[in-house]
Amino acid sequence: MEYIITDRKPEKLFHFFEDISAIPRGSKNEKAISDYLVTFAKKRDLWVYQDAMHNIIIKKAGCNGGENASPVMLQGHLDMVCEKRADTDHDFTSEGLRLLEKDGILTADGTTLGADNAVAIALMLTLLDDNALSHPPLECVFTTEEEIGLGGAKALDKSLIKARTMINMDSEEEGVATVSCAGGVRVELIRPIQRKQEKGTLLELDLTGLLGGHSGMDIQKERANANLLMARVLMNLLTKTDGMLVNVCGGSKDNAIPRECLASILYKDERQAQDASCTAQTLLNIIALELEGFEPGFSCNISMQPNETARVVSKEDTQAFLGAILLAPNGVQKRNINQDGFVVTSSNLGVIRTNDSTLHIVLSPRSSCSSLQDEIKERILLLARTFGFTVECSGEYPGWNFQEHSRIRTVFQKAYQKLFNRELRIEAIHAGLECGLFSDAIPGLDAIAVGPSIYNCHTPDESLPLDSFERFYQLMIAVLENLAVISE
Repeated sequence: MEYIITDRKPEKLFHFFEDISAIPRGSKNEKAISDYLVTFAKKRDLWVYQDAMHNIIIKKAGCNGGENASPVMLQGHLDMVCEKRADTDHDFTSEGLRLLEKDGILTADGTTLGADNAVAIALMLTLLDDNALSHPPLECVFTTEEEIGLGGAKALDKSLIKARTMINMDSEEEGVATVSCAGGVRVELIRPIQRKQEKGTLLELDLTGLLGGHSGMDIQKERANANLLMARVLMNLLTKTDGMLVNVCGGSKDNAIPRECLASILYKDERQAQDASCTAQTLLNIIALELEGFEPGFSCNISMQPNETARVVSKEDTQAFLGAILLAPNGVQKRNINQDGFVVTSSNLGVIRTNDSTLHIVLSPRSSCSSLQDEIKERILLLARTFGFTVECSGEYPGWNFQEHSRIRTVFQKAYQKLFNRELRIEAIHAGLECGLFSDAIPGLDAIAVGPSIYNCHTPDESLPLDSFERFYQLMIAVLENLAVISE
C-alpha cells in the first residue's frame, strides 16, 4: 500500500490508520475490519477473541518491566458514521476512504474521515505490534455498533476482561479527559385517538429557525424547544377559540433538540380562523421577545386554507396530548454544583406527532446517576398514566458516575503535566460513552476517556490534526510506562 502520511512518528501509527481507512466499516458492516484484527493478532501469536457481533479482544503480556503489573484495558470502537456530500460518489459498503493530507490536517475526500474511532484502533495496533515499549499487560477491546446504540459493548462477554483499569480512546479534544457520562433511554408515549371528519378553514402554524442541537452535548445551553413552544401556542389557541386539532409534527430524533414544528387546526368558518390567527400572532410576538438574543432565527409562519376537509382529533384527546407535552420533563433537571455545575440529569422532548389513529410523544431522559435515571423514568411513567398514554422504552444504556478518587485520572494528570507543562482538563459529558456499560458490568472499574482533537465528527468536514495524534500517542506511552511499575 502506498501511504500518504510519511513524515510522522511513529510511522506505524499513521500507517495503521491508513490501513484501517481502506476497509469499509460502517455500523453493522464491521466484519471485514474485525477479521483484519483477528489476522493481525494471529500473525503475532497474541491471544484473540471474536464474538458473533464481531467484537474483538486482543491480549498482550506486560513488557520491559511491566510483566507483573496489573492489566490495563484499552478500548475503542470499530464502526464509523458514514456521511458524504451530496455530490460525492462513494459506496461505504464496499469502498475504503480516500484520505487527503494538507498542512498537517487529515481529511477524507467528500466523506467522513472515521477518525472517530480509527485513532483508537490504530493506537492499539501500534502498541500491540511494538515489543520495545514498557507497558503492563494489555487487554485491547474493539467494539462494534457504537454509533447506533453501543450494541457491541452491550453484547460483549465482559467476564473475559480481567483488568480493573480502563482507558477509553473515544474522546475528541486534546488536553481533556472525560471522567463521567450520562446513561440514557428512549421513551415513547402512545395514545389511541378518535377522529371525525369536519369542513372549514385550516389554520397552519410553521415554527422554524431555532438553534436546536444534541440533546446531550447542548442541553445545558437551554435552547428553545420547538415542540414545547408549539404546544404552548396550541393550548392557548384551543383554550380561547373553538379550533379543532388536525395534525402536529415536531422534531425528528429523540436525541436532538427540535428546531421545527408544524401544526394545523380546523375552524368551522373563516372568521374564526382569522381571529385565531391574530391570537396566535400576539402570543408568538411575546415568545419572540422572550427568545430575543438567544434564538435569533426564530420565526413562525401562519397561513389559512379555506374550504378544507380534514379529520380532526377529539377535544379530549387533544387536551391529553397538549397537557402531557407541556408537563413533560424537558431540559436540565439536576446539576452537580461541586463539579462546575455539570449536568447530571436532563430530559429532551424530542418528537411529537399525530398519526391517523395515535398520538406520539418521544423523550430522551439522561443521567450519569442510575438512581436519578430511574427517578425521571418514573416521572414520565406517571405522566403517561395521568394522560392515558402507554409507554415503550428502548435503547437503554447505563451512565458512568463520577468517582471522587481515581488512580488512572491521577496518572494521566501527572503524565500530561510533565509532558506538556500544563494541566489536563477534567470534565464530565452529558452524552453516552461505552465506559458506562463497562463500569456497570465490571465492579470497581477505574475508567477514563481520552483522545486527540478531532473536528466536525460525523460530517464530511471531519478532520484530524496529525500533530495532535502524535502528542496523544506520546501521552499514552508515558501513562503506560507509569502503569507498568504500579500494582493494584
